[in-house]
Amino acid sequence: MREASLEDITKFLECKRVAFVGVSRHPQHFSRSLLREFLAKGYDPVPVNPQATEIDGRRCFARLADITPPVEAALLLTGAAEATDRAVRECNDADIRNIWIYKSVHDGDNHEQAMESCRLRGSAVVEGYCPFMFLPHPGMIHRIHGFLMKVVGSYPL
Repeated sequence: MREASLEDITKFLECKRVAFVGVSRHPQHFSRSLLREFLAKGYDPVPVNPQATEIDGRRCFARLADITPPVEAALLLTGAAEATDRAVRECNDADIRNIWIYKSVHDGDNHEQAMESCRLRGSAVVEGYCPFMFLPHPGMIHRIHGFLMKVVGSYPL
């Protein structure tokens, strides 16, 4: 299976209306920081969490199929492989072809099946990279993170 490329990342970030699938209800959670950063950078982030009706003042949807108007891309913050597989099926059903599967350093789950399913449908898939690093004008810590990835050869090409 091929790694995500800078082209895949660029294609994802060109989408301005992005579903945040699995965004947390807890204000201090990483996913909420990411949602707020996308909003600050001019994106239209759409929270998706079946246990919330509103997150950060934005309407929250239970499922991708419920979102109106539809999104152009989905950022999966689901963690566990089973939840990620379910989210990928929803992306496929909603014809979302730009997908980013975020994996935290604590996420040891293998998302290969989900990624392969996306690629078979012709979707551009990014897995494992922190979106903060690739947004316009990232903060210092994210620039350092990207630099270190380049040094060790794990930065996407």
